[in-house]
Amino acid sequence: MNNDSLQPALKNSASSGILSNASVAAIIFVTWLLIYVPGLSRPGLLDDADSVHAEASREMLLNHDWVTLHVNGIRYLEKAPLMYWVVAVSFKFFGVGEWQVRLPLALGVLGMMGCAFLFGRRAFGQEGGLYAALIMGTAPGIYIFTRFMIPDVWVVVWLTVTIYLFLIAYEQEEPSRWICWGLAATIALNVLTKSLIGLAFPLMIIFVFLLITGEVRKLAKFRLFSSALVFLAVAAPWHILAAIRNPGEPTGPQKGFLWFYFWNEQFMRYLNKRIPHDYGKVPLLLFYGLLLLWIVPWCAFLFPALREIPRRVRTWGTGLDGRARANLLLATWAVLIVAFFSFSSRQEYYSLPAVPALALLIAGWLERESNSAAGSRDRRAGKIVSMATLAVGVAVFAVIIAILSQAKPFPPGTDLGDVLTQHPGHYKLSLGHMQDLTIESLGMFRSPLWILGISLFAGTLLNWFLRRRGLALKANLALTAMMVGVLFAVFQGYVIFSPVISSKSLALEIKQSYEAGQIIVINHDYEFGSTLNFYTGIPVHMLNGRRADLWFGSFFSDAPHVFEDDESFARLWNGASRVYFFLEESDVDDALKPIDPKNVHVFARSGGKVVLTNQAMQMGTPMAPAGATAPH
Repeated sequence: MNNDSLQPALKNSASSGILSNASVAAIIFVTWLLIYVPGLSRPGLLDDADSVHAEASREMLLNHDWVTLHVNGIRYLEKAPLMYWVVAVSFKFFGVGEWQVRLPLALGVLGMMGCAFLFGRRAFGQEGGLYAALIMGTAPGIYIFTRFMIPDVWVVVWLTVTIYLFLIAYEQEEPSRWICWGLAATIALNVLTKSLIGLAFPLMIIFVFLLITGEVRKLAKFRLFSSALVFLAVAAPWHILAAIRNPGEPTGPQKGFLWFYFWNEQFMRYLNKRIPHDYGKVPLLLFYGLLLLWIVPWCAFLFPALREIPRRVRTWGTGLDGRARANLLLATWAVLIVAFFSFSSRQEYYSLPAVPALALLIAGWLERESNSAAGSRDRRAGKIVSMATLAVGVAVFAVIIAILSQAKPFPPGTDLGDVLTQHPGHYKLSLGHMQDLTIESLGMFRSPLWILGISLFAGTLLNWFLRRRGLALKANLALTAMMVGVLFAVFQGYVIFSPVISSKSLALEIKQSYEAGQIIVINHDYEFGSTLNFYTGIPVHMLNGRRADLWFGSFFSDAPHVFEDDESFARLWNGASRVYFFLEESDVDDALKPIDPKNVHVFARSGGKVVLTNQAMQMGTPMAPAGATAPH
């Protein structure tokens, strides 16, 4: 087999002179710059995963312990370490702060765009590579789930590199030793990023692809023994050290690192039986629909792109050219990821590893359309899709106008938490707080809604106009520009919404007044107010919160005594030290039942959350009647 067989479109784009290497690199970099750099420093880190993971990196640097993660001084053993290492290094060189947390994620997106370009260029030519990079760079799903510190963007990077290297090796008569070792190393890095998922996904995709093409025997040529040694050299040392340093202890319902990390966090979570059960599950049909939403507007081109997948089973062996073979591999990739999570617990972002496969499929079809003859089936399909997207753009613009006509502006200084409708039962999903929005509350988002509506209307109109004139490349660049505007609107909305999902402002107020010996208490789970720990740098206590992420680590003998029950909390509150009590305003009455209301004072409030103290302060006011909160 010849590597050049995977580049049937390269000669078309190169000979046309439309895209030079410099122009492609500039378009990719500027797109990334405009979308991802403005959000590095704003808003503050979010409660839950964002600041929990940032705090783990901060304590890693503080403790000089690069093996056992700690959060709030408690062992945090459920996550693979690579993301935390990278952010800790960022802290080491640049200091502790928001942009230092987000920089590795943003660079991961740039790397992902580069990987998509190389993959797409090899399979579909220079223009196909450009489209793949732009789809990945403007994908709403990638953008949304890099707004907080989770490792999934790097899972996508490693998986894309792995499948790309496999495709190169597959096309070689005798796979290169370095390609095989690189493939093993990237799988190992994925394991260090998100544990067994990093191993299961690439092996599953590679094996099924070889199975359906009738070439499973080709696996023997992939230098399996030496590649396995490379994999173990990269992936095994941390796991071995973590197991040695975190053995089981005789007290508590835990059996050591290996049980918790592999069995409980991997297999039991997949079966939706993980202990403690502190997460939600996205309904299956919504999970499928979200996958399309994550690649808007490009998902509109997925339907004609599906025709690129070879459907005749008898041709799946040696009867495929390079382009068709790449499309079959991409289809296998996407289907297996979606099928895998169809039988498991699901968060909204679990489908992200399928996004590169769909992006590349679409990019291949966009390149084909761009270089096809006028009046061809692909050109006609492109025009039909552009008309459909224009109709959607006009409809969304009309809906936004209708919303803005009903959602009146709020006075400056209005607390967003006062105009939302809370749905606590949905907060175990990553985007659960979005269900708190009402038509009335959208009056707080007038500016981003205008930007969103105008961007969608102008972008889809220009895309339709340019495609009618046969200018597919320019039409696709118009969609890219549209998405820069759309994602800027998302960023603005995110900043406005941040007081509800971040407690940075409250944490900084506590930090300004805090004195040695005082105590910060979070009502229930640590994750609810984890920004208090990160921004103050002070260990926090939890009232009835021995669960969720810190549950397992709390049973180790070196865990600090930071878990309070009703009785011990009452002693703290009635003691000599000032206590800062952080909770939802809706929970005040239940949480303070055993407390004399005369000893309760409002310290600060924001985003539906309040900080109470047990001692009167200049900025605090007595609470009366009991459980009622006064504005700060």
